[in-house]
Amino acid sequence: MNSSYLRNWPIFSLLERDTISQIHMVMVYGTLGNEALLVMKDKSVYGLGNNIAGCLGISDAHSTLYPKKIEVLCDKDIKTFACGSGPHVLALTEKGEVYSWGHNSYCELGNGTCNQGLTPILVNIPTLGAGLNMKCIVDVACGSHHSLALTEEGEVYAWGQNNCGQVGSNISTNQGSPRQVTSNLAGKKIVHISCGQTSSMVVTDNGEVYGWGYNGVGQLGIGNYVNQMTPSRVGSLIGVVIIKVACGYAHTLALSDEGKLYVWGGNSYGQLGIGNKTNACNPVLVTHEMGRISDIAALHYNHISTAVGVGGRVYMWGNCRGQSISTPTPTPFTDMHDTFACYGWPSVMYKPLILHENEDSSILECLGTAFDDSSTSDLTIQVNGQAIHVHKAILKIRSSYFRTMFQHNWAENNQSIIEHDQFSYVVYKAFLKYLYTDLIDLPTEKALELLDLANAYCENNLKRHCIQMIKQGISISNAAYLYSVAIEYNAKELEEFCFKFALNHMTAVTQTENFAKLDENTVKTFIIKAGKAGAFRT
Repeated sequence: MNSSYLRNWPIFSLLERDTISQIHMVMVYGTLGNEALLVMKDKSVYGLGNNIAGCLGISDAHSTLYPKKIEVLCDKDIKTFACGSGPHVLALTEKGEVYSWGHNSYCELGNGTCNQGLTPILVNIPTLGAGLNMKCIVDVACGSHHSLALTEEGEVYAWGQNNCGQVGSNISTNQGSPRQVTSNLAGKKIVHISCGQTSSMVVTDNGEVYGWGYNGVGQLGIGNYVNQMTPSRVGSLIGVVIIKVACGYAHTLALSDEGKLYVWGGNSYGQLGIGNKTNACNPVLVTHEMGRISDIAALHYNHISTAVGVGGRVYMWGNCRGQSISTPTPTPFTDMHDTFACYGWPSVMYKPLILHENEDSSILECLGTAFDDSSTSDLTIQVNGQAIHVHKAILKIRSSYFRTMFQHNWAENNQSIIEHDQFSYVVYKAFLKYLYTDLIDLPTEKALELLDLANAYCENNLKRHCIQMIKQGISISNAAYLYSVAIEYNAKELEEFCFKFALNHMTAVTQTENFAKLDENTVKTFIIKAGKAGAFRT
């Protein structure tokens, strides 16, 4: 994602081009979307905007139209941010440390006080025992005035406002320092956390969903409207494997490992996407035309929902700049961030926006335009009688396969046409286009053939892209087949992903035609591995 994406966020309008070119990551937050944090490529960190409650962390309470350095965070290697609506801010470093600052009337900074924080301070989340080491944190989340942290061991710590039970401590007083949420989560490994305005939701490694806190419009999804002081499982989703939840102000989205979308909670703006404005205290499966969903987003600041459907198409619904949209509506956007920038109110980010290096639009656009352009190409590749026009120099730079080919066979004879029949036209063209654009323009069902090509041509980056596509297309019917393919290509990450999916849907997967086609050794290995994972315990 390049710097042009910042144009949709007005707070960056005064930044000089040279400054923008040095940005690695940004986060826009605040009750009016008028505060921002910038992490530069040299790892320095800056604050910009209104600075309500000292939320910029720049050591004073003054606003600033131009970036001002946050000295404490420079060189800390910031991984991500989470922001409450006070606002208060959490910064997570790559080392697993958490810093907090800003509004603190409800102890949301976790430093044992309720004093406003003008400067980032390290949050103390100690390990058990007498040692001085602290827990390694892998993710953070904020509600309006409470905070969650997820450890690498899968534990959840919470602190801050607790008037509705949102920190899960079984008491109603605010919590001034991090405390592990243990009730009903003991022995569970949490892999995902999210916060609504005054509620908390988590997902376990086996796809269970738990929620606690305010439940006045059913945002916990537990079948009633009673607040929960400790985690309560979303029972209606038993049998469904959830991989991610996204909390809005008072509603929740949940994405299953099969790409299905479940929703519950407040619906006064149509934010559940079910075609009406009736609240739901139990999960409802959304019927839509988005196809298999690959990602979802919402945040506690507002009542808008967004998702990515087939082909990367972004959809939105809910309170879209004052319009109540009750069904998923396609947008022209290519990224969910644009939905929040253009239609969210306030316009704040659901997570930091990362600007990748070497993604200068002029170079990429030129390369993309040059692909299959007969007027500039110096090589034609014929695949099953169909021509694809390319450039030797680009292929040589981007692919070791072509580099070797041209070096040994093409340096002298200057041939301009080669024929190819090992892979289909649509797949081979997608491969060549990938070399120009770093994007895969191919239906998901063709990803396996492209993976075969990537494996044959030793294209490891392409291989990783293919595996990601295949993950998004996994289903009960094809899980066993994809598992066997992963073994064949020695794709360990894909193999583990398919195995876990099959484990979560063991009965259904083992009854499929593709499972019956597995060779004896693969079945034996699968059963042994499933047994070790506890699949056959009674």
